[in-house]
Amino acid sequence: MSPAQTPVPAVFLDRDGVLNIDSGYPHLPEHLVLIPGAAEAVRRLNTLGYLVVVVTNQSGVARGLYTEAQMNAFNDLLVRRLAANGARIGAVYSCPFHSEAEDPRWFHPDHPDRKPNPGMILRAVADHAIDPARSFLIGDRQSDLEAARRAGIPGFLFEGPDLNAFVKDLLGG
Repeated sequence: MSPAQTPVPAVFLDRDGVLNIDSGYPHLPEHLVLIPGAAEAVRRLNTLGYLVVVVTNQSGVARGLYTEAQMNAFNDLLVRRLAANGARIGAVYSCPFHSEAEDPRWFHPDHPDRKPNPGMILRAVADHAIDPARSFLIGDRQSDLEAARRAGIPGFLFEGPDLNAFVKDLLGG
C-alpha cells in the first residue's frame, strides 16, 4: 500500500450460494440466477463505503467440467448483471486449483488460494489497500468462514433466502 492510499473496508462474498444460485458448477450464462436480494445487498454495501470482493473456489476448472475462459466469462457476466442493477463488484478472485484435478495444470494438493485457505482474501487486501479491521466475509460454507478466520477477519454464514435482508440484519438496519 502506498502512503497515498487510505485503507478501505471490504466485504468478501462467496459466489455460488451467496450471489447466485448454486446449481452445481454453474458456468454457462443460463446458469446465472441471482440469489434474491443479491443486487440490493451489494448496492447497500457500496452505499456504506465497502469495496465488495468476490472470492470463489472453482474446482470445476480443475475437474475438467468447464474451462478457465468459461469461468472468467461467468464471473464477468455476474459483475455486469449486478452492475446493471446499480451494484458494483470491485474485484473477483477465483481459485480453479484442486487436489483431484483432471488437468495437471490445475493440480495442487492444498493451494493457498483454495478456501479454507485465506490466499484470495490476503491477495485482495494487498491489491486493494483493504483494512482488514473494518472488513468481513459472507459465505455459505464452513470453508468460507475458516478462510475468513485464517485471514483475521470475521465471517458470517449465509443460509438464505434473501441476501439483502441478511446484510441489513448483519449491519443493524
